[in-house]
Amino acid sequence: MTQVRKGQAPDMLERGAFHERFMQQFFDPAYEAEQPALSRLEEIAWQAYREGRKAPRTAKAGPGFADPGYDLSIEWREAHDKLVAAQQAWSTTPSRVLVVCSAPRNDGTCPGEISKTWRLSKIACEVLEQAGIEADLLDLSRLTSDYDRHIHPCKGCVSTAMPLCHWPCSCYPNHATRQTGDWMNEIFERWVKAHGVILLTPVHWYQTASPLKLMMDRMVCADGGNPDPTSTQGKNAEMAKALELAGWDYPKHLQGRCYGVVVHGDVAGIETVRRVLEDWLDWMGLIDAGFQARLERFIGYYEPYATSHDELDKDEHVQEEVRNVARAVVNAVKQLRVGKLQRPDRDIRRVRAK
Repeated sequence: MTQVRKGQAPDMLERGAFHERFMQQFFDPAYEAEQPALSRLEEIAWQAYREGRKAPRTAKAGPGFADPGYDLSIEWREAHDKLVAAQQAWSTTPSRVLVVCSAPRNDGTCPGEISKTWRLSKIACEVLEQAGIEADLLDLSRLTSDYDRHIHPCKGCVSTAMPLCHWPCSCYPNHATRQTGDWMNEIFERWVKAHGVILLTPVHWYQTASPLKLMMDRMVCADGGNPDPTSTQGKNAEMAKALELAGWDYPKHLQGRCYGVVVHGDVAGIETVRRVLEDWLDWMGLIDAGFQARLERFIGYYEPYATSHDELDKDEHVQEEVRNVARAVVNAVKQLRVGKLQRPDRDIRRVRAK
């Protein structure tokens, strides 16, 4: 058995440090009158932290799992059951495309203005709806404007062993450390329900916008993830390593859907980001919708940020090219639904399973 390496994690917080961390969320003077109640809640939170009550509400896994007697998180089980139901209905539901608006900017928070990505996403949605396809607009900017909405970072379970990365992700919520309010269970279901996906993102420092990268990292469980946490008794690293070394099939839970990509910037980095997104989607087994479904463009090249929306207003060509991305995805979804669109290499066994 390969060794599980230890020694990086810091010690747990001492009581005083926990108090300071807990009270940060109650900085508003309006909470001062409720100090006795806050102290009682803090003591409950302290005990949950010390005891590691990650999933305080559980139920027996039951039939269909490796260990039917394992105490599964009821939150994970609910998310799991929704994904199973969505995948089972996938071939018979009306055609649906997930349109992902990845910019963090919106007019409900600090920038005070909508993003160009939002406008381009709405253009794509219009084309889809005109073609009779349901457009499911996922606006990731809600991470910056909604109350207590999060995509928590990936913890890298897959790097310990693939079976330790559960589908859907079981790392969150973690009630012991107040890592709650996680959006990903809803997002997983929306990906599973989709027959096609269109990703739209600005370039931030030669990379995708941070909300998109958070989502991408958490979706590692869709590419090889383990749908049965009882097989690893939750997060047992030794058991997960043994499972992978015994032979793991790395299931691609989202394969067969089609995709389009729109990347825009104002100075540099658009081609690199577009290629990164395509490589990611290809790796997960999605099918590109053709050359015109893969777009990278500058909007307002080296012009002031303050006039970027005006530049988009003037650039009717890029607006039409975004429509073409959506049209290409429409065509791909239609072919997919009648069995004419499949990955040409689907029956070829990979030399390397990972």
